[in-house]
Amino acid sequence: MMEYLFGLVSRLGHWGYVIIFVAAALECAAFAGLVVPGESLVLASGFLAHVGLLNLDAVIAAAAGGAIVGDNIGYRLGERLGRPWLLRYGPRLGLTPEDLAKAEGFFARHGPKAVLLGRFVGFARALVPFVAGATRMPYRRFLVYNAAGAVPWTVCFVLLGYSLGASWRMAETWIGHTSTIVVGATILVVALVWLWRRRARR
Repeated sequence: MMEYLFGLVSRLGHWGYVIIFVAAALECAAFAGLVVPGESLVLASGFLAHVGLLNLDAVIAAAAGGAIVGDNIGYRLGERLGRPWLLRYGPRLGLTPEDLAKAEGFFARHGPKAVLLGRFVGFARALVPFVAGATRMPYRRFLVYNAAGAVPWTVCFVLLGYSLGASWRMAETWIGHTSTIVVGATILVVALVWLWRRRARR
């Protein structure tokens, strides 16, 4: 598999960055993100940068750009199609009402921050942008939270693949644990900041 990947990237040259961009966009777009293994490709691209086949900075830029574009596609689809469309046609795309309910619950609990936190949660990453669009979340606010989540997500997984080198495959088994830890730590920091500000006002 690695030999095939090496050969493919060697033949593609700079088009490899286009593939990374498109894969990250699809992984983050509504519906496609439920089946496209974008995290695996982002990890693998970090490894390819590690062995010198790709430029690390360009990989991060391509993956981050794709992630932001993919989320914006999801937002616009939600804005245009709305929740009823998703309930009607979602099962044909492999999306169950339970999946949508989980994403909506996540969005209801965390509000705009769900766009940022959802980046690190598998089921939420592909659906929260759609929910944000369907609920008419202000686009500028969505864009800010979207970028604030997409950039660290990209840097985290690209550098993980880069630092693990040939062992990047091991990271796939830990993605769920890593995502949970990151989300938990983020929520903890937000809670501590809120408590600190509340005390400061007193």
